[in-house]
Amino acid sequence: MTLREKLQASRVLPVVTAGDVDSTVQLARALQRGGMAAIEITLRTPSAMDAIVAVKQEVPGLLVAAGTVNTPAELEQVVDAGVELALSPGATNALLEAAANAPLDFVPGVASASEVMNALDHGFAICKLFPATTLGGEAMLKSLGGPFPEVLFCPTGGLDPTNYRQFLALPNVICCGGSWMVAADLVDNGRWGDIEELAREAMSEQ
Repeated sequence: MTLREKLQASRVLPVVTAGDVDSTVQLARALQRGGMAAIEITLRTPSAMDAIVAVKQEVPGLLVAAGTVNTPAELEQVVDAGVELALSPGATNALLEAAANAPLDFVPGVASASEVMNALDHGFAICKLFPATTLGGEAMLKSLGGPFPEVLFCPTGGLDPTNYRQFLALPNVICCGGSWMVAADLVDNGRWGDIEELAREAMSEQ
């Protein structure tokens, strides 16, 4: 599958801050039962890399992406772990250059027209708009669609059950990122059934 096909199939990318490895695996299984095709595990905790490896091994069929990949060194780590997709909240030239030569798909974070242009210069036409609602949300994406008709976006940051469908309806949005279905209180209390239902709702077209 191409990156575009993977993200279209994902629809909503659950953004997970991993706690312990076992609970992250159980979380991933609940998301998959709810119909989700992918999970983004951010490199924000000491257990993140172990969680990524465990979910890849124990939840077959789920696309495991690494999020908050901020440096070339972190990119190298996730490549070594066999990750197929990495995302960043922003992008330096060093990170973009490393990602352009890395054996995985990469979605750089952008927050302005200039950053979109820089991503395009490095060969990336699918970008993560972050923090999406702070930057203007739907209005920002509509504005970027004019000068950059070839760019697709994955808006993340501030999306929730009340607004994510409006984002997905935009022609230049390929998927969106959110964490409402993986909220800490749900995970900490093992509410896997509730997580599964929230995932199912997020993937529903209605």
